[in-house]
Amino acid sequence: MSGAGGGAARGRFAVVGGGIAGVTCAEKLAEEFPSEDIFLITASPVIKAVTNFKQVSKTLEEFDVEEQPSSLLEKRYPNIRVTQSGVKQLKSDEHKIYTEDGKEYIYEKLCLCAGAKPKLIVEGNPYVLGIRDTDSAQAFQKNLAQAERIVVVGNGGIALELVYEIQGCEVIWAIKDKAIGNTFFDAGAAEFLIPKLTAESQETPIECKRTKYTVEGSKEKGRPTAASDKLGSALGPDWHEGLHLKGTKEFSHKVHIEILCEVKKIHLQQEFIQLQQTSLTFPQGEKNVESDEVLWPVYVELTNGKIYGCNFIVSATGVVPNVEPFLDGNNFAVGEDGGLKVDKHMHTSLPDVYAAGDICTAAWEPSPVWHQMRLWTQARQMGWYAAKCMAADALGESIDMDFSFELFAHITKFFNYKVVVLGKYNAQGLGSDHELMLRCTKGHEYVKVVMQNGRMMGAVLIGETDLEETFENLILNQMDLSAYGEDLLNPDIDIEDYFD
Repeated sequence: MSGAGGGAARGRFAVVGGGIAGVTCAEKLAEEFPSEDIFLITASPVIKAVTNFKQVSKTLEEFDVEEQPSSLLEKRYPNIRVTQSGVKQLKSDEHKIYTEDGKEYIYEKLCLCAGAKPKLIVEGNPYVLGIRDTDSAQAFQKNLAQAERIVVVGNGGIALELVYEIQGCEVIWAIKDKAIGNTFFDAGAAEFLIPKLTAESQETPIECKRTKYTVEGSKEKGRPTAASDKLGSALGPDWHEGLHLKGTKEFSHKVHIEILCEVKKIHLQQEFIQLQQTSLTFPQGEKNVESDEVLWPVYVELTNGKIYGCNFIVSATGVVPNVEPFLDGNNFAVGEDGGLKVDKHMHTSLPDVYAAGDICTAAWEPSPVWHQMRLWTQARQMGWYAAKCMAADALGESIDMDFSFELFAHITKFFNYKVVVLGKYNAQGLGSDHELMLRCTKGHEYVKVVMQNGRMMGAVLIGETDLEETFENLILNQMDLSAYGEDLLNPDIDIEDYFD
């Protein structure tokens, strides 16, 4: 249809990015416009597809994420045309995209879904691994097989899962907060989960249904190894399944958490020897401040003054939106977090250019109980909604904000517990004007609700609580619950009977 220099390919809709947001957007557009070509431009040979989608409640959804060859997508939607190439340049005033492989595409409407890349604590250090996607998780596994001690930096979902899954290797976990997993939990939930970190042996993990599709293993040798700037696709909630996360040591879990600190400096072995400083052994009990006799390949100096040697460092410190290829020559409004600002119709500041997923920053006035988080669920919802907005726009129709942006709702698994977070579950943005109510059964469940002026604003549910639908309704309808007081969480009262 288009050769190098053979004129541009024209299409009514183009989407950039083969992750969940981009694929969902392209699929929805393909359904809405069966006779139009939809261009999907992606740097990766595999795309991410949503499978086993289940609407758990009004706002909660569960699905698996599967890597598939793009030919499968083209089979399902004959009008989707996939180009496997990175984007070299966007000329938004000409409605043109130039790809690395020398082709050009002219679009009427474009959606940018190029995701985000891991935020590394330092660039270009061979001992620092960024983890955020399936490729980096595999590189990580190779390194772990020879490791005796690693340092993990970061306090989000990936760091949390990683530390839990690693066995037979000492882990020094450096977090900038007071408690683990701060993006998902408060200190109480962290306390509830911590015994799981020190438990000697794990229950066998529940079978993971997700099928693995690796990038053509047979051609492995001919494929240049992914440089760290290559974009992998983000990890799903079960990314560590099937990876043998086991180091060289015989014990099961050995985790030491250093709180309220960040990495000050990283020293290679030679630099460390010249420093003539002491590094510490793995802390045993409270008193230990012994200096370490072992020489390690790399040393981490923390802002609390401690230095630990290790085999390598895992940087799991979040992501930065991947906006690079699109900024040049285009006057995008960019958010504080580096994402492309979008309005409530997923429209960027440039005509006919939309964005969805990790690359974008929600710049509309959000519902009081919704906030943006770079998660799979939001990537899917935004991709789907962006396609609806592009379609409505193309047909001159009006469209209402999608219901999924009414309430923040996410369901996941940590340490083998089901975890549901709703609304302002960590009192995000509520200041000190709120109160918390808790119910906790050690090893069984943890329930926390965030209340403001007698109304429920958010909740964290860990374990099989069966409260998610009731709480979702209470947050959505903002009913005044003052009359119930502490009984709201009384396990002897069936709260659902009150609010049907």
